[in-house]
Amino acid sequence: MSRTLLIGTGRAAFHLGHAIQRGDGGLVGIAGRNIEHARELASELDTTAFHLNEALPDADLILIAVSDDAISDVAMNIPAGDAVVAHTSGAGDLDKLLPHPDRGVLWPIIALSPGEPMDLSRVPLVIDGNSEHARTTLMELASSLSVRVNALDHQQRELVHAAAAISLNLPTYLLARSQQLLQDKGIDPDILVPAFVAMARRVEAIGALEALTGPARRGDLGTIHHHLDRLTDDPELRAAYARLSSMILRAHGHSDHGHTDL
Repeated sequence: MSRTLLIGTGRAAFHLGHAIQRGDGGLVGIAGRNIEHARELASELDTTAFHLNEALPDADLILIAVSDDAISDVAMNIPAGDAVVAHTSGAGDLDKLLPHPDRGVLWPIIALSPGEPMDLSRVPLVIDGNSEHARTTLMELASSLSVRVNALDHQQRELVHAAAAISLNLPTYLLARSQQLLQDKGIDPDILVPAFVAMARRVEAIGALEALTGPARRGDLGTIHHHLDRLTDDPELRAAYARLSSMILRAHGHSDHGHTDL
């Protein structure tokens, strides 16, 4: 059983800490710049809290679960030793962890939101390492947390990170903008939420291409133009609707008349 020291007290540390304790249970401590926050999380996880400026416990893996901008500073302030040092950033490269000789990444491909501890057992986890020792150590931990573990290098991780931003962040932002559109007209914005959730479940069941529906998928230009007419007060949203509809039309063999504004 690997000994893991978790550095961080935010959402990533919260969910990963609970998952580690449910998995191999090898958590030797929580370390943070704010000792009170570290003590709160350590108490919840039945382990010991440490301030980053004090001597840290021996560990096989030091997992840095902090914001991307803070990774380098944290790594430079950890004494170099035999432990593998890893971060949890999908886009961050391994050089953020210099000067440690064995460096790696453990990245859960999911939004780690506030709330109850998340079950990561079927969440895809991505690992990477600059050495066989780092990769082996991270694969051991990741496999104890999830049945879906992928070893990807930095370029591959960056591509997955970009794809995740496109497929997860952009639709969520479009939902928020669409809700605001309704709210501005006195319509309950939550009227869209059940369909949004149902679509995600349908994608899981039959795949995104099969789940896709709507006027652009059917080639219904008349309905698309009616929608565009309703969006004249929001030029940004109208432009996004037109561009995405054009992409869908062409992908399914329909003409978009060669124009992004249809």
